[in-house]
Amino acid sequence: MSEDKKRGFSVYWIYAIAAIAFIGIQLFYSNQTKLKLNDKSGFFQVLDSSGISKVDIVNGSKADFKLNAKGVEVIKTVGNGELTKLWAQLKKLSPKEQLEVTIQLQNIGDQGNFEKNLEIKKMKYGNKDEVDYVGTIFWYLLPFGIIFLIWFFVMRRMTGGSGGGGGGQIFNIGKSRAQLYDKGKSTNVTFEDVAGLQGAKEEIVEIVEFLKNPKKYTDIGAKIPKGALLVGPPGTGKTLLAKAVAGEAKVPFFSLSGSDFVEMFVGVGASRVRDLFRQAKEKAPAIIFIDEIDAIGRARGKNNGFNSNDERENTLNQLLTEMDGFGTNSGVIILAATNRSDVLDGALMRAGRFDRQIYVDMPDLNERKEIFTVHLKPLKLSKEIDIEFLAKQTPGFSGADIANLCNEAALIAARKEKKKVDRQDFLDAVDRIVGGLEKKNKIITADEKKTIAFHEAGHATISWLLQYAPPLVKVTIVPRGQSLGAAWYLPEERSITTTEQLLDQMCSALGGRAAEQIMFDKISTGALSDLEKVTKQAYAMVSIYGLNKRVGNLSYYDSQGRDYFTKPYSEDTAKMIDEEVSLLIESQYQRAIEVLTAHKDKLEALAEKLLTDEVIFKEDLEQIFGKRPWEVPNEVVPEETAEEVQNETLGSQESDAEEPSTEEKDSSETN
Repeated sequence: MSEDKKRGFSVYWIYAIAAIAFIGIQLFYSNQTKLKLNDKSGFFQVLDSSGISKVDIVNGSKADFKLNAKGVEVIKTVGNGELTKLWAQLKKLSPKEQLEVTIQLQNIGDQGNFEKNLEIKKMKYGNKDEVDYVGTIFWYLLPFGIIFLIWFFVMRRMTGGSGGGGGGQIFNIGKSRAQLYDKGKSTNVTFEDVAGLQGAKEEIVEIVEFLKNPKKYTDIGAKIPKGALLVGPPGTGKTLLAKAVAGEAKVPFFSLSGSDFVEMFVGVGASRVRDLFRQAKEKAPAIIFIDEIDAIGRARGKNNGFNSNDERENTLNQLLTEMDGFGTNSGVIILAATNRSDVLDGALMRAGRFDRQIYVDMPDLNERKEIFTVHLKPLKLSKEIDIEFLAKQTPGFSGADIANLCNEAALIAARKEKKKVDRQDFLDAVDRIVGGLEKKNKIITADEKKTIAFHEAGHATISWLLQYAPPLVKVTIVPRGQSLGAAWYLPEERSITTTEQLLDQMCSALGGRAAEQIMFDKISTGALSDLEKVTKQAYAMVSIYGLNKRVGNLSYYDSQGRDYFTKPYSEDTAKMIDEEVSLLIESQYQRAIEVLTAHKDKLEALAEKLLTDEVIFKEDLEQIFGKRPWEVPNEVVPEETAEEVQNETLGSQESDAEEPSTEEKDSSETN
């Protein structure tokens, strides 16, 4: 059965019928009570034959008159023009009705002349003011009707516009918008479809088990957790886990977003929260899932001066009360997801509301293998595809990134008229996603191309010669996206990062500008992205990680984001931090110049090869520089990306030290 058939009778049909009836009555009243005559000469023709028995002048502009038997005969026999049309209407009436019907002359012209003509004919007449009650009421109500329709339309647009019976959304604005999965309705996603995330999946599976078999836990005195909060970077699978719960749990599952509570009308958010929990209690045991809960769960009392009202706080207060207040929510479990847990209110995070906080992290090597296994199933693959190789080539990729990579590889293979997706398609897809689309037709002068080649060769040389710089995979001077050249590296997945490792990475990032300085004795704007990354990294080392001797073992990082307008240190300390950051960057820049000067001949050879081939790989660097003595053996599991390293060192969820990318691109744009 279709949705239209299920919807049934709508109240809008009543409105439509009433409007049609109103218009019909008015038309019937105005058109059927009087016959119309537009020709004034026809009127006087009947009047001259003494065929009119009575005349009333209406509002000084019209004349109502009735015929006698002689007038009917005149219209019938002598009629012409308008009188002929009038007889066509009169002959439909009976002889008695012909003498009783009122005929209206639409335009009498000048009232004085008209009355004078009547007096000459010795015709008695009366003057009256005629009131059209239906028309008067209609025109009186019309402005109010237009205002109501505009208001009704605006309300429908602001409340979703999907009104059904019973008045539609305009009368249900305070109702919950949660999508209910119940009675066989499922998302068709199970825990088997969720690859990786072993720890998070175990806790989520246990919550589902609580609802399926509560006796197992209550027999020994355990209580069912009231809520679980999924926290992690975007694309790591938080919403996918919730979909799996909806697919696996044999209980009603309410799914909605935090923004569904937000409305411009006062009290609507709190009303929707109450309605949501009322429905869940009626169907208990049940699960409520709120995606992006930070839309309503932000900490209260911050920057109130910027808000015209506290509607969001009222919604949050109602949510806190419903989750754990005086009322009991027996059998209702709350799941929520966010990637901004640092901005959530402390009362929302406490035990009793969210008993469990499940961190959904970026997948490691083994988890990436599992994710690739899931997303490669629908693809037609060549025999040379090695899942472990693909997992090693994608450090820092989330589950969503890997899904996109697999789809992009299939698109590239189809574009090349291939029947199966091979290894090169996946490598091209990585380049496309991380570096952007190739722009081989971009206009670049010979001098610019040479500058770009030495810039990228400088990066590659430094990264090859320094022990802790990330190993190079590929260098290109073919424009991609906004970059005129790019260098791909494969960052090691580490648990911690030392000062030496960070310094080598900074020196490698400055190698491009240093190469320009050595070869051309001038620098360009091509190092913009390098300088941005190095500056963030240097400030993080000095003011966050405590890796500077002069500043000491201090960290001015605020994981809660509470300091919006003030720095947590004095002006003297700020000046000292700026000086140390500048000194740190300049020392690594001089170090890069020294390294490149000592290997200038190899730098030139590498740049010339880049100009010739446009793309070079790791093997080309081995031919020029030889193998790296500290090269990590292939069997060693690659370590975490630079951002993950800094996250774990800091003990927080975000860092400004390095960019979370599998490549390090060098933009050669002019800014």
